[in-house]
Amino acid sequence: MTFKELGIAEPILRAVETEGYASPTPIQEKAIPILLKGKDLLGVAQTGTGKTAAFGIPILHHLYNAKKRTALHNGQGGKRRIKALVVTPTRELAIQIGESLTVYGKHTGLRNTVIFGGVKQGKQVTALKNGIDVLIATPGRLLDLMNQGFISFRDLDYVVLDEADQMLDMGFIHDIKKIIAKLPPKRQSLFFSATMPKDIVDLSRKLLGDFERVTIKPEQATAEKVEQGVYFVSKRNKPKLLVHLIRERSKESILVFSRTKHGANKIVKKLAQADIRAAAIHGNKSQTARQKALGDFKDGKLNVLIATDIAARGIDVEELSLVINFDLPNVPETYVHRIGRTGRAHASGIALSFCDKDERPYLRDIEKLIKQTVPRMPEHQFVDENEESETTNRENAQKPKNPNTTRNRNRNRNRNRNRNGKSNYRGGQHKNRNRDRKGGESQKKD
Repeated sequence: MTFKELGIAEPILRAVETEGYASPTPIQEKAIPILLKGKDLLGVAQTGTGKTAAFGIPILHHLYNAKKRTALHNGQGGKRRIKALVVTPTRELAIQIGESLTVYGKHTGLRNTVIFGGVKQGKQVTALKNGIDVLIATPGRLLDLMNQGFISFRDLDYVVLDEADQMLDMGFIHDIKKIIAKLPPKRQSLFFSATMPKDIVDLSRKLLGDFERVTIKPEQATAEKVEQGVYFVSKRNKPKLLVHLIRERSKESILVFSRTKHGANKIVKKLAQADIRAAAIHGNKSQTARQKALGDFKDGKLNVLIATDIAARGIDVEELSLVINFDLPNVPETYVHRIGRTGRAHASGIALSFCDKDERPYLRDIEKLIKQTVPRMPEHQFVDENEESETTNRENAQKPKNPNTTRNRNRNRNRNRNRNGKSNYRGGQHKNRNRDRKGGESQKKD
């Protein structure tokens, strides 16, 4: 199937083809026809499957056609009002969606703006006052500007809740419920989540009416498109192995995942000590610092970016060569999100993971989810003596016991005892035992 066969409006088709989109991804092929019919949609799909185009193209299609009809009957007059709302968990993801919608709609005359916290609201309020067709927002800033009276949903026709599971993880559930309560009853609603725990299912029921469901399985995306590997390495040797791998790929774009903000900062310092320039993006960094680091990474001025899972939502780099899990995530679905940063849409990619002895249970959970064994990488030079002895002990523990080996060990033990002057003559021991038994029996009789 091609985008032309989907029946989208000509200006949008032209923009999509200019971007090199030849055929739709699975989520786009399944979701776009449903949305073009005006039905609600529940999409279960990970990041990197082409979700933004899956909801963005049909919404722009509807808005463009409605705009044409209005212009035909009423002329071009009147202030633009918010017709579509996209709510997403992070600033980076909001900005990325805004950029994508601008590209898809560049020939339509439609206008969008992005609002998020962490910056002054002045420019965002000005954009809202000037009038927009599509609003992309993070929950906190959206509620704030709603409460101040700068945002009205009176003319809203389309609502997208994206990355709902991440909203839940980040504690936005109550904000989202407040936003849903303010939405007009007559609307087309789209709900996207990579996973569907009970709380997310309950939330989807609050937003959606009569909906259709589209599911893109994470294990399919993982198995088919991303070359994976895992290194077993101690916690203290992880920085050394990371430096080694980066030096081997000095001209490639590498995204490194840390489980914590503090850990991300620490990795940047360790790399700096090895004369490797890197930057970290996470929740404690200012919006300006995050955008500069991300911009430099996308433009190729920075080859190594360290990110936490939440901050990484919205990183969309076409030529991302390698993802490294410095820390294995304790939630297996997060692994799928992470490696989805490479191998996006139709591309392929490489994802390598570091696993210390405490993270082995996480690896087992990941392999269970993706229904395959992550290939073990060859031995590396950063192995502690303790690690080697642990490996040897594990191997010995797994070997079946040889009865001759046990017998020889007992003989050697007996020889050592004889050297110490202690008799190990087995017959004598048995005789003494027998005497004791007899003595005990005669005492009982007395």
